Amino acid sequence: MTSLPESDLSGTISRLFVYPVKSCAGIAVQEALLTETGLDLDRAWMVVDAQSMFLTQRTVPRMALVRPQLKTFELVLRAPGMLALHLALDAVDGPTTVKVWSDTVPAWDMGPVAAQWFSDFLGQPCRLVRFDPDHRRLSGMDWTQGVEAPNQFADAFPLLVTSEASLAGLNARLMAAGQASVGMERFRPNVVLAGLEAHDEDRVDRVRVAAEHGEVHLQPVKPCARCPIPNIDPATAHSSPAVTDALQAYRQDARVGGAITFGMNAIVRQGAGQVLRVGQRVAADLCFE
Repeated sequence: MTSLPESDLSGTISRLFVYPVKSCAGIAVQEALLTETGLDLDRAWMVVDAQSMFLTQRTVPRMALVRPQLKTFELVLRAPGMLALHLALDAVDGPTTVKVWSDTVPAWDMGPVAAQWFSDFLGQPCRLVRFDPDHRRLSGMDWTQGVEAPNQFADAFPLLVTSEASLAGLNARLMAAGQASVGMERFRPNVVLAGLEAHDEDRVDRVRVAAEHGEVHLQPVKPCARCPIPNIDPATAHSSPAVTDALQAYRQDARVGGAITFGMNAIVRQGAGQVLRVGQRVAADLCFE
């Protein structure tokens, strides 16, 4: 295991999450292959409407109830009242073109069975598509300082990094206001760090990870402005404004026009092809502008 140099902050990776289908439930994993587009198979699939526009929990909260499972050769999707949908990892139906935010990108349609399954569960005509790995969809280079950082169907960046302390701080505020605490799943991170102070992830240059074959460098580049998705209970798909109300009181960030933020979008600067594991040591230096 690689040793890390002396740094301002040190901790460990406490949790890793992969979200195979954009805006559906995530999978907590003990390890994940890191690629230049983020964790392997993260946001590799996406649900689109009849106009080929991406769908998320913002407008279709029931997507939170679709629970994926990754097996050796297949993706299995389950949802309340539905038979499980089994999709081979190496099979697609045919080419298509879809829209995610302002990007129009080539993709692969997953066929009529997957389309019917999602249409039935979500109550509107849908298709399931897979990202075309031959296409390079780049993160906003005004935030990456000119570095080309490709991602698949993620909103804008390959990774989202948060910390246990940041969630604990939010939950302390929620409970003080008479509200129930919430789980990290609401914030849909990929990498969760332990051993840091609350929101230290906002203030670091690079997160260096002691991986098996050398250091991995993850660079936080943009605060994650929060839409209403953290208000949605992932167990029920019911929404309550408590989380947004609590964050509004202390998490407005001038770097993104005063939007409320939680977690940092990050890009892969070194170590694509290595495996991230829960328990790996991390270090970072503080960076104040």
